[in-house]
Amino acid sequence: MVGALSDKWNAGTLIFTFCIGGMIGVVNKIGGTRAIAESLAKRATTARSAQIITWLMGMLIFFDDYSNTLIVGSTMQPLTDRVKVSREKLSYIVDSTAAPITGIALLSTWIGYELGLIKDAYTSLGMNVNSYEIFIQTIPYRFYCIYALIFVIIIAALNKDYGPMYKAEQRARLTGKVFSDEAKVMKNSEVSKIDLNKNVKYKAYNAIIPILTLIVVSFFAIWYSGYSFSEANISPFSLEGIRISFGNADVSIALMWSSVVASIIAILMGISQKILNLAESFDAWIEGSKSMLASCMVLVLAWSLGSITSSIGTADFLVGIVSDKFPTGLIPVIIFTISCIVSFATGTSWGTMAILIPMALPIANSFVLNGTADPSLILVTLGSVLTGSIFGDHCSPISDTTIMSSLSSGSDHIEHVKTQMPYALTVAFVTLISYVLVGILRLNPIFTIVVGICLLICIVQILGKNPEKDVLFKNEP
Repeated sequence: MVGALSDKWNAGTLIFTFCIGGMIGVVNKIGGTRAIAESLAKRATTARSAQIITWLMGMLIFFDDYSNTLIVGSTMQPLTDRVKVSREKLSYIVDSTAAPITGIALLSTWIGYELGLIKDAYTSLGMNVNSYEIFIQTIPYRFYCIYALIFVIIIAALNKDYGPMYKAEQRARLTGKVFSDEAKVMKNSEVSKIDLNKNVKYKAYNAIIPILTLIVVSFFAIWYSGYSFSEANISPFSLEGIRISFGNADVSIALMWSSVVASIIAILMGISQKILNLAESFDAWIEGSKSMLASCMVLVLAWSLGSITSSIGTADFLVGIVSDKFPTGLIPVIIFTISCIVSFATGTSWGTMAILIPMALPIANSFVLNGTADPSLILVTLGSVLTGSIFGDHCSPISDTTIMSSLSSGSDHIEHVKTQMPYALTVAFVTLISYVLVGILRLNPIFTIVVGICLLICIVQILGKNPEKDVLFKNEP
């Protein structure tokens, strides 16, 4: 742990994580994210539009899964009740847009953790890489996250459901009961923590400006950091110069700069509008930072665990077992399956990443070194761990975001898990097929995603039924 904390990269990552948590705390306190949510919610006039707006809201609040869950669920609950969308469907949409979008977002409270694990894993392989660049390259291979997000909009747009979710939606449309009589609706006391003074008017730009600041300053800081380490004869503004600069950047320092600047902007906006005074602004920032404490502790322990497994040769042992027993193309499929099982059993995506990344990458690397696989196998394998870990975070009954989705949406937790499970398993099944396509057939990941989306649409068309049509039919004399 001492070694993990003393590393310059790790220290920068921890500071960034605390700072972005603080920025989100201030933005929430001055009502920015709530304003965005409420402005979108006004457009929810039908069951279909309410589901689509909920999905869109979840996509826009991409920077933190907890804020996403609490804000989207609590804001949309009265509106989805009005248009007779079941609480089970609301909690499913909230849950399916929280972790999946935050896990692949270019800037979020997760990115520091993911970059830290990636850097550590590649260093153990003797590779000095830009972890942010590797992170971006894995996004096309994060099939579960991508499909989970797309599946929600497919279900909403086609207005079809199947399995227990269909029965829940039919009940809501037919009787107006958004939850069953036997439901044990979870009460959410956390929502009040993200609200501001009731006398203050919510303004969307209180969130938009700090978030844009975070993005713009991050881009500039990564470019500037990388350019200072690049050759003097390259043009800093050419496409090649920008690419080289991004490749040479110290991303942890760059993200730390951006999160500090964005925090300052958020605080100044709160003070200038007299929503908060200086003391209250720092209190909000500290509260936001405190929310990241557990995450930072997990990150430090993950780095320590990686160091231990490296020292005792766990990866080398697994490589020796696996290398001669499995076809190369099945490695991503196997790793994804293991990630799903571990994350579902433990209910933690971060813990699953910490356990499997230091073990999975050496296995993939051993095939590449033997000349039996494409070098992209390491990226595919890394993507399969990162996205498989989201599966458990998405639908395990003991996952924090799954519980918070039930809380913020006012849903029976067990009913939320039961109705969501068939949808999550459908997405996982299509994800497995996608890893077969890229692993064995070596198909392009973008083409594979298109095939996967078509397959998801076909599944919904075949299995799904429109609860509204059935309601109309039952009401006919």
